[in-house]
Amino acid sequence: MPDTAPLPAPVIGITADAEPAGGYSKLPWYALRCNYADAIAAAGGVPLILPHRADLTGRYLDLIDGLLITGGAFDVDPALFGAETRHDSVVLKEGRTDFELAILKGSLARDLPVLGICGGQQLLAVALGGSLIQHIPDEVPNALAHEQPNPRTEPGHTVTIRPDTLLARITGQVTAAVNSAHHQAVKAVPPHIIVNAWTDDGVIEGVEDPARRFCLGVQWHPEYAIDPADTAILRAFVAAAAAKVP
Repeated sequence: MPDTAPLPAPVIGITADAEPAGGYSKLPWYALRCNYADAIAAAGGVPLILPHRADLTGRYLDLIDGLLITGGAFDVDPALFGAETRHDSVVLKEGRTDFELAILKGSLARDLPVLGICGGQQLLAVALGGSLIQHIPDEVPNALAHEQPNPRTEPGHTVTIRPDTLLARITGQVTAAVNSAHHQAVKAVPPHIIVNAWTDDGVIEGVEDPARRFCLGVQWHPEYAIDPADTAILRAFVAAAAAKVP
């Protein structure tokens, strides 16, 4: 009889945000919206929040079966994609970026499933050899409101999904309604990286690396489950990570 037992629940490493002293604590503190972890658990994974310790990257990679790079109110350092100037709107969190880049590169080297969300998609694109638009209003004529004025629990615009991509196979859709909370975006990617989604103004909304088992980035936040595509993305990511559990 074939073994029909379900695969063990995979451990998904989730990168946290970091804030300086003030507000929640008089000391520096980590932060993560509950819906990131809840969405991974609902998709069948075990969420594990990762503190920013680059020296522990190897240990983290031994513990996790997949990596989720989250978004945040900061930007990727333009120097990482070869830019000689930095837009005035760019805000850096060097410690967070250093850690995320280290664990992302480690995950790619091990071919662990990777999902980049919003700023995480931008970092993934840079790690794969791409570049970023530093400030959409200054570089994209007639741009949509990518920092939507309505609540993040509602859609801000739609995206077109490219056929014959991992994203299209996962969602089974040609468009999706998404929320939007970013002032930067992917500008260009190397030929071997696929742009799998975009908006009517031409802004890139998703990228993937077809040479890897599961390497996907989306500019929106599927953890809010606004569109059926969102749930499908998270389930496919967790399923890919489950396939790596011994």
